Amino acid sequence: MSHPALVVGAGPVGLTLALALHQQGIAVRVVDRAPQPSDLSKAVVIWPRTLELLDLHGCVEPFLKAGIEGHGARIQAGRHVLVELPFSKVQSPFPYALMIPQNRTEAVLTQLLAERGVQVERQLELTDFSESEGGVSAQLSRADGSQETMQCSYLLGCDGAHSVVRHHLGLAYSGETLESNWVLADVKLDGPAAPDQVAVVWNPDGILALFPIDVDRFRIIGDVSGAEAADPTLEQVQTLVEQRLGPGYRAHDPIWLSHFRINERKVDRYSVGRVFLAGDAAHIHSPAGGQGMNTGMQDAFNLAWKLALVLQHKAGTQLLDTYSQERSAIGDQVLRNAGVLTRVALVRQPLLRRLRNLLFSKLGRSRRLQRRLVQQLCETDLHYRGSALSPVLAASGQGLQPGDRTPDLPCRAANGDTRLHALLGGGRFVLLSVGIPLPPLEPSLERDWLIAASAAPQDGYVEGRTYLIRPDAYLSSCIASAEQEQLLTLWDQWR
Repeated sequence: MSHPALVVGAGPVGLTLALALHQQGIAVRVVDRAPQPSDLSKAVVIWPRTLELLDLHGCVEPFLKAGIEGHGARIQAGRHVLVELPFSKVQSPFPYALMIPQNRTEAVLTQLLAERGVQVERQLELTDFSESEGGVSAQLSRADGSQETMQCSYLLGCDGAHSVVRHHLGLAYSGETLESNWVLADVKLDGPAAPDQVAVVWNPDGILALFPIDVDRFRIIGDVSGAEAADPTLEQVQTLVEQRLGPGYRAHDPIWLSHFRINERKVDRYSVGRVFLAGDAAHIHSPAGGQGMNTGMQDAFNLAWKLALVLQHKAGTQLLDTYSQERSAIGDQVLRNAGVLTRVALVRQPLLRRLRNLLFSKLGRSRRLQRRLVQQLCETDLHYRGSALSPVLAASGQGLQPGDRTPDLPCRAANGDTRLHALLGGGRFVLLSVGIPLPPLEPSLERDWLIAASAAPQDGYVEGRTYLIRPDAYLSSCIASAEQEQLLTLWDQWR
């Protein structure tokens, strides 16, 4: 029997990773040096792609009950709307942003783990570790000074921007800290702010962003370049709101007033041997777009199915090399997009501001651009094209390409009618034949790493083709159904 995996850090990324591993039958421990969960709201949105992955694991409903739906975003110059981005345009079972404070997200994840018999072990700090051929020896220290040496199969560093795991590995956290200072306020806000819309307002004297986080509560973020880096008072927040939104608003009943500077940093590799990094331990970036927590949670989903197959001896350890390759590329993309959004918003030169506003006003009338920006925000455009796990076996035509996200659809398996994501929730690949009967499989394959299904043609799924779909709902590859044996041999290199 293998040793459990050790997750260091009980934030949303570590909790997601522990939950995804446990769902696939992997023993796991979660440790955190803090005596109790944070009560701060921090990240306030879960995007549709993350909701899809939670749904795949059968646990999205508690999140939906704990949050509120955000139906769109807009960019304004003063009170003039430049771009409207309705999230209803996203092709997903969840065509909205789920507005939910991070402390509530962590509470839901903690409860889901507790229901499955996994308790977060608090005031237990990782102080040292060393790797051997069969696993990792981790030194843990309790608040009372007692020590524990634990043997774990893999060590998973989800311990944030100041990661002990990353420091111990000696990995450079390359990047920069932007010069601008920012204030943050979670307050009740009276006035005409839309309760289901994210608003980003550009003014000559700076930015103000509004995120609804509860029925009558908003997150306010604004840059205060040149001001002292200090937590704002409620009066200063009110002044900022009046300057950048205009009269008619009243901020009151704050639950969090803070300040921050934007860091853009990332490691160049997400793993060393049996030690892996995920979330802020591996990458941190501008809050523009609100992608940070979601990117980390998606790191966890990517890593979990690969670790599970390796620990279950259904795949060789070389499969784990694809984690860093795939997620580092996504980290680069998120850093780049968030950085561009931030720098565009911070333009100060008057002529450049006018040109920026004119350009966004014209582009905002393009439905194609709207759709593209919505997909980028909602993270349904993320893909693993070019990954070693996404080989192109033949021209795919107009349908899904290897590496693309695979939308859910009704299908039929040996046990009857079901849906694609319900089959993937078991941690196996799905061999999906479109427009033809259920493909035959050797019994050993059906039990081991693969399940067969068939479906009628739908958007992206082309009649006469067979799709090999990964446990995290991305397309590994596809081919004409008559040649589906080529798809099955793809897995041989990973066994």
